[in-house]
Amino acid sequence: MPIHTPIAATPMAFVQAIVAGYRRRGRDPEAALDVAQIAPERVPDVHDRITAAQMERISDHAMRELDDEALGWFERRLPWGSYGMLARASISAPTLGVALKRWCRHHSLLTDDIALHLHSTGEQAEIVLEEHRDLGALREFCQVSVLRNILGVASWLIDSRIPLQSAAFAWPAPAHATAYRVLFPAPARFDAGTTRLRFDARYLALPLRRDEKALNQMLQHALPLLVQPYRRDRLLVERARRLLVTQPEHTHNAESLAAQLHVSARTLHRQLQEQGHSLQGLKDAVRRELATDLLLRTAKPIKQVAQAAGFQSEKSFIRAFKGWTGQTPAVFRRAAHGYTETPATP
Repeated sequence: MPIHTPIAATPMAFVQAIVAGYRRRGRDPEAALDVAQIAPERVPDVHDRITAAQMERISDHAMRELDDEALGWFERRLPWGSYGMLARASISAPTLGVALKRWCRHHSLLTDDIALHLHSTGEQAEIVLEEHRDLGALREFCQVSVLRNILGVASWLIDSRIPLQSAAFAWPAPAHATAYRVLFPAPARFDAGTTRLRFDARYLALPLRRDEKALNQMLQHALPLLVQPYRRDRLLVERARRLLVTQPEHTHNAESLAAQLHVSARTLHRQLQEQGHSLQGLKDAVRRELATDLLLRTAKPIKQVAQAAGFQSEKSFIRAFKGWTGQTPAVFRRAAHGYTETPATP
C-alpha cells in the first residue's frame, strides 16, 4: 500500500499569528508548537509551510490553553464553546439563509471588533466582514479563520460543498498568496475595500440536513471537519444545467463545463452519477428543451437553432433531434404549426 505524504500547504504566517496571540496574553507558545511538531526556529520563516493536521493540532491546543477560540484576535476572549453556541443557535433554522443570518447576528454578541453580514441580491449572495477595530498583525489570520469557519459550518449544515464565485480581501497580497487557492478556491482579489465571499444565492434556500445529535458529534471534532472540503454539491445539477443553457458555446465537453464549475471533469462525472444523472443525459435534456423552444417560438434557420443549442454542426443537430423526437427539426416545426406534407401530383 502506498504511503501518502501530507501536503504542507498552510502558511507559517498563521502559526506566527498564533504565537503573537500567546504573547498578547503573556503566555509561552512552546507547548502548542511541540504538540504540532513545529520547531521554534521554523516559525520566523515566511516561506515555510505546515500541514493541515499540524494546523489543527496547534489551533486546538492553543484554544484550550488560552481558553480563547479567537486565539487573541479580539479585545475580549471567546471562551471555549463560544462558536459551538453560535452553531446551536443556528441548527434549528429551516434554511441555510436563516441559519447564516442568525450566525452573523449572534456573532456580534461575542465581539464588536468585527461584524458579519449576509447580503443577497438576485442570483448572488455575499458574506461580508466589516472591521470595527484595527486588528494589527492578527488581521489576516483573524479574518481568514472567521470566514473559513462560517463557510465550513454552512457547508456542514446543508451537507454540501458551497462553491465560491469570488473572494475579496482588504489587505495587500501576502507572500503566501498562492495558499488562497486552497483556502478559498475561487478568483481572489486583494487590496479590496471590504473582505467578502460571494456564492450562488440558491444555496440559501436549501434546507438544513443536520440535527442536534449530529451537532453534538460534530462539535467533538469540529476543527478538522470544518476545514475539509466537501465533495458533494447539492446544487451541482442545477448549476450545470444553467451553464449549459446560458453558455452553450463554452460548455461543449466535460472539461470546459467542469472548468466553469471549478471542479475536475472526473469530479463532475462522479457527482452527477451520485445524483442519478449523466452529463450526456443532462446536455441532451437542456439542448432538446432549448432547440424545441426556438423551433416553436422563432423562425430562425435550422443552422442558427443548432448553434444556439450548443451544436457545432447542423448535421449533428439534425441527427440528435431525430433521435429525441423521431422527426427532423424542419418536420417538427412544420407539424407544430399545422403544416402537413402535400403529396406530389402524379
